[in-house]
Amino acid sequence: MAAPEESLRRRKTGYSDPEPESLPAPGRDPAGSPAHLHAGTFWLTRIVLLKALAFVYFVAFLVAFHQNKQLIGDRGLLPCRVFLKNFQQYFQDKTSWEVFSYMPTILWLMDWSDMNSTLDLLALLGLGISSFVLITGCANVLLMAALWGLYMSLVNVGHVWYSFGWESQLLETGFLGIFLCPLWTLSRLPQHTPTSRIVLWGFRWLIFRIMLGAGLIKIRGDRCWRDLTCMDFHYETQPVPNPVAYYLHHSPWWFHRFETLSNHFIELLVPFFLFLGRRACIIHGVLQILFQAILIISGNLSFLNWLTMVPSLACFDDAALGFLFPSGPGSLKDRVLQMQSEIQGAWPKPRFGSVVRRAANFSLGVLLAWLSVPVVLNLLSSRQVMNTHFNSLHIVNTYGAFGSITKERTEVILQGTASPNASAPDAVWEDYEFKCKPGDPSRRPCLISPYHYRLDWLMWFAAFQTYEHNDWILHLAGKLLASDAEALSLLAHNPFAGRPPPRWVRGEHYRYKFSRPGGRHAAEGKWWVRKRIGAYFPPLSLEELRPYFRDRGWPLPQPL
Repeated sequence: MAAPEESLRRRKTGYSDPEPESLPAPGRDPAGSPAHLHAGTFWLTRIVLLKALAFVYFVAFLVAFHQNKQLIGDRGLLPCRVFLKNFQQYFQDKTSWEVFSYMPTILWLMDWSDMNSTLDLLALLGLGISSFVLITGCANVLLMAALWGLYMSLVNVGHVWYSFGWESQLLETGFLGIFLCPLWTLSRLPQHTPTSRIVLWGFRWLIFRIMLGAGLIKIRGDRCWRDLTCMDFHYETQPVPNPVAYYLHHSPWWFHRFETLSNHFIELLVPFFLFLGRRACIIHGVLQILFQAILIISGNLSFLNWLTMVPSLACFDDAALGFLFPSGPGSLKDRVLQMQSEIQGAWPKPRFGSVVRRAANFSLGVLLAWLSVPVVLNLLSSRQVMNTHFNSLHIVNTYGAFGSITKERTEVILQGTASPNASAPDAVWEDYEFKCKPGDPSRRPCLISPYHYRLDWLMWFAAFQTYEHNDWILHLAGKLLASDAEALSLLAHNPFAGRPPPRWVRGEHYRYKFSRPGGRHAAEGKWWVRKRIGAYFPPLSLEELRPYFRDRGWPLPQPL
C-alpha cells in the first residue's frame, strides 16, 4: 500500500513526476530566451570587416572611374602613358621584372593605345568585385587579391593625384583583407576557415600605428599642437571645409582647447588600450570609431576616416558585434552559436587545408614583423616622417596627418577673359568654379565625404606653393583655353559655356577667411570673405603654351 499512498500524497500537494527535459532550441538558452554569443570568436567580425573594406574600395574605384580619364588618361592633366614611358626609359638597362618590381602595375601587361578604356576597365572591375563583397559579406582570397592588385595598379601610375597617405593605407588594409578569407570558398561563415588571430592582430597593429603616428607627428611638429591652439585654425584652413566646419570654427576658445586635448588623448594614449585585454580593446575600438565619425562630420577628408574605422573593427569579437545581426533559427547569429557549441564540445580533426592556412598566417606574421622594423624606428625617431611607404607593395607604411597647421587660407582662382588684350583696363575676367574647393564667397561649402575630388585637393596644395611646383595647373589652363570637355567636367562652372573659349586664362591668389556669423558679410549671404594677394601666374594664351606642352609630351589641346 505504500506506493498508492505516496501517489495520493503527491496528488494532494500538487506535485507530479517531472517530464523528461527537452533540449533547448538552437540559439536559445534552457529558459527559452535568446542565447548570447560567446566571446573569443570572430566569425561575425570577419563579415563586418569585409563589408566595411568593400565599401571603401567601392568609393575609391568610383572616384577612379569618374576622374581617372581627366587626370591620367590619354589626354589627362598628367597622362600616365607619358609617366610609364619615362619610367621605362629611365630603367632601360633593367629587366622587365626589375621594372615591374620597382613599380608593380597591371598596366605593364596591357595595351596603352587606348588608356582611357584601360583605366575604365580596371575601375569597373574594382567596382564590380567590391559591390559583390559589400552586398554578400563574403569573399575569397582571389577576389580580395584582385581588389588589392587593381587598386595598387592605379596608385602606382596615379602620379600626384594618388600621392596621399590614404592610398597606401587602403592598400595595406586591403592586403590584410586577403588573409581574412578562404582560398576558394564563397561563404559568409566558411566553417573550416576561422578568422586568424594573426590577421586580426595585423589590423590592430595597423590602427595602433595610424593613431600613434598621427599623435607623435603633431607633438613633434607644429608648436600649436603643444600650446593647444591648432583647432583655432584647422576648420578654416583644412583642405576642403564643409558647412559644419564653418560653425565649429566659431566655437569658443575653451572648446578648441578641449578638442586639442581630446585629440592627444585619442591618438597618444588610447592606442595602448589594444594591449590591455578584451574590455580595453573594445573601448579602444569604440573611441576610435567615434573619433573618426566626428572627423567625418567636421570636414571632407576623402574616404580617410571611413577607412580608418576598418582596422578598428578588429577590436570587436562576435559577442560584441552580435547586436548588429538578427536572431532567429537559421540566422547568421544562430549558426555562429552552433559553431561555438561545436568548438566547445570537441576540436575538429586538423585538415590539410587548415595546416596550410596556419603556415600562411604564420608567414604573414613574420613578414609584418620584419617590415615593421623601419616603421617602428621611424615612430621612435625625432625626425619622424609621415605617409611614407618603404616597399613598392605598400604593405607596411608610416602614417600621420596635420603635423603642421596652416594659419591662413589661400586659394588659387582661375579666371578667363574674351578680351583680345589681357592688359586692357576694361578686360572682364570671369571665375571658373571648382566642384568643392572655395571660390565664390557666397557658395555654401560642400559636403561630399567619403567621395573625393582629387583636383580640388591638389588646388589646396598649389595655393601655398608656386605654379612652377605644379606644372599640371598650366596644363589645366591650356585645356580651359581650348574649352576641353574632359577638363571642364572636373569643374562646377564654366563661365564660357555656350560661348567661344577665352583668349586668356590667368591664376589669381586670394586670402580667404570664414565670414563672422551675424556680421555684415554673413548677412549678405557670404560664407567667405576674400582679399586679393596678387597674381599666381600671368595671363596665358593657348599659343604661348603649345611649346610648353610639346616639351612634356602632352597632347596639344584643340580649341572648339
